[in-house]
Amino acid sequence: MRVLVTGGYGFIGSFVAERFYKEGYEVSLIDSMSSGDKSNITFKHKSYIVSIEDRKCEEIFRSTKFDVVVHLAAQVNVSTSLDNPRLDTKSNVLGLSNILSLSHKYGVKKFIFASSAAVYGENDRLPLAESEECEPISPYGLNKWIGETYCRKWQDIYGLETICFRFSNVYGPRQGSVGEGGVVSIFTERALHAKELMIFGDGGQTRDFIYVEDIADAIYRASYSSLTGVYNLSTNRETSVNELVDTLQSLHGPIPVTYKDGRSGDIYRSVLDNSRIKKDLDWAPKYSLQEGLGRTYRWFADEHKRSEERPAGVKADGSPVWTTVKKALPYAENALAFGVTAWITLSLQNGMYDILDFRLIYIILLGILYGNRQSLIAVAMSVALYVYQQLDNGREFVSLLHDTEFFFHTAVYLFIGLVVGYAIERKNLALRNMKRQTETTEEKYAFLNDIYTETRLVKDELQLQVMNSSDSFGKIYSVTKELESLEPESIFNSTVSVVESIMKVQFVSIYTVNKYGNYLRLVTRSGSGDYEVAKSIKVEDVDFAKHVLHDKKLFVNKELQADAPLMAAPVWNGREVVAVVALYGMKFDHFTLYYQNLFKITVDLVSSALSRALSFVEATENVRYIDGTPVLKPDVFHDILVSKRIGRAKHGTEYVLLSAGEGNELTIDLSHLISGSLRETDYIGIGPGGELMVLLSNSSLAEAAFVLERLRKNGVTLTVAEEEAEYV
Repeated sequence: MRVLVTGGYGFIGSFVAERFYKEGYEVSLIDSMSSGDKSNITFKHKSYIVSIEDRKCEEIFRSTKFDVVVHLAAQVNVSTSLDNPRLDTKSNVLGLSNILSLSHKYGVKKFIFASSAAVYGENDRLPLAESEECEPISPYGLNKWIGETYCRKWQDIYGLETICFRFSNVYGPRQGSVGEGGVVSIFTERALHAKELMIFGDGGQTRDFIYVEDIADAIYRASYSSLTGVYNLSTNRETSVNELVDTLQSLHGPIPVTYKDGRSGDIYRSVLDNSRIKKDLDWAPKYSLQEGLGRTYRWFADEHKRSEERPAGVKADGSPVWTTVKKALPYAENALAFGVTAWITLSLQNGMYDILDFRLIYIILLGILYGNRQSLIAVAMSVALYVYQQLDNGREFVSLLHDTEFFFHTAVYLFIGLVVGYAIERKNLALRNMKRQTETTEEKYAFLNDIYTETRLVKDELQLQVMNSSDSFGKIYSVTKELESLEPESIFNSTVSVVESIMKVQFVSIYTVNKYGNYLRLVTRSGSGDYEVAKSIKVEDVDFAKHVLHDKKLFVNKELQADAPLMAAPVWNGREVVAVVALYGMKFDHFTLYYQNLFKITVDLVSSALSRALSFVEATENVRYIDGTPVLKPDVFHDILVSKRIGRAKHGTEYVLLSAGEGNELTIDLSHLISGSLRETDYIGIGPGGELMVLLSNSSLAEAAFVLERLRKNGVTLTVAEEEAEYV
């Protein structure tokens, strides 16, 4: 699931983004960084530094299909909205309409909008329910109300599910000093800096303070709910400013408080009714004011401690002292250059002075280095130096005002200073404009490159899954081609390879079910791995066998029992379970619902192939067996023997071949006598030399000795075929 949080680096946005991340969502953030702080987010996410009204936002939506959009980006200062309504409208209306339009265009399932209690204005019918009339008294409240209308109309016109939350006064860690809950952060900061708290009014004015993590919890719950419309999000509890101060003093200690005249336009009482959201969303605020304020105070205290440990050379706002020094450097260098010029000029002999005017060089040099401002300062300093030099030579100041040479020098200095300064200033302006254009182009390129890179990663991932992944449809098709056989033994051998390849497991075993359904007989297994599995299982004694045979469902070893496979699934022939495929040695990250479904689909393909083979065997039974006997004809027995040899070569599956020797006459009684001493997975057939042979599946020579002894007691003498003797 993918979620986009606008204003994600901000106070509320960072907590909302963090909650979605903890719930397993892929989180993307849009933020203009006008008030956000990247240090608020410490987990993996996708970051887009762009304004919500910018057309670049479409590239973000085009590259990532979001399931949920949480719109928190906004201008949040009521005072700013009064001073600059255009700025507030640009962010809170134009930005919202842009994100709403993109959400509809690119198939977002749920849109969550952060509205405000400011939409109610002055209303004394407390607590305020959603049905109360909205009469906002500021552009901020008005634009939030307009935003709610946009959301409602986008749902009516386009079918986009929208829900609007009217926040009461939100407070918590990471909060700045602006916004409706800023009084908490302001008071906390002043307390930590040992400053008095200023209360405008008598302190009896009330607000509905809600902790930020309660907001994040409600937004997350609403994201997967069917709720739409407008809801208050609050505690439904009035807290006075005096009560807030008392709670803060219980955490910090005594704090000086000063009461001032109340501010005009301030609402005296405010509290929102939250009964509707509690009922419809089954949500309730978790944090009391004492607990929430305690968590907030501790966070601010930690930040205050870190600020006191700030390294030398850094100002209080976090910027380096060198920034201020850098601004003063041109003036310092100008003063130094003037000092050098004055020293040289005043110490020159007359002959050398007539040849070279160092004041002019000083003006040109400062103009070239710093432009108009410093060159004009250099002109003023040079004129002052010229006047001082003339006065030092006995001239009267009044006489200088009538001296054409003085005016000539002044005019030359001013002309050179203006020309050089203007030329350099124009060049610097052109360079700055070019630099801004380059930065804008580079920023746009970087933004589009990030979008392109993310899109390529998704494309490559999908392509890799489709073309090369062992669980892609193409791979499943290619490996299940191995199951295209009409011989059950061949299908069992192929199933081991197929399941190993698709499920990426270390060990696979396949059991057939006897005709009574009370025993499982090992028919084949992987040759790799150090797993020892039983060759015969009594169903009633083993939990996973009972689950598969009785419940006829996929078994998943969730308790991780040591003596059971991690997964086992039934192989069907019609409505009857005829075999069981068991998996061992799976990777932990493959032990998921996805791989459970993949295993079930794979075994269903095996069931389909085996059903065809068993139907073929049943239909051709009269040509597979010698009439009246359970003995396979030579060509059929040869095919089964070839499958066993392949299984031994690929998987190390054991078998033993017994022979009755040449010249022994086959009789019906003899064939049934031998058959009665064998298991369902063993075979009797006619060998290449016409002799009667027995194939013992999944048997070692030691195990075959028991079968030979049992047959000998019944009057039948068989020996291990020469092939097996050579093999051993």
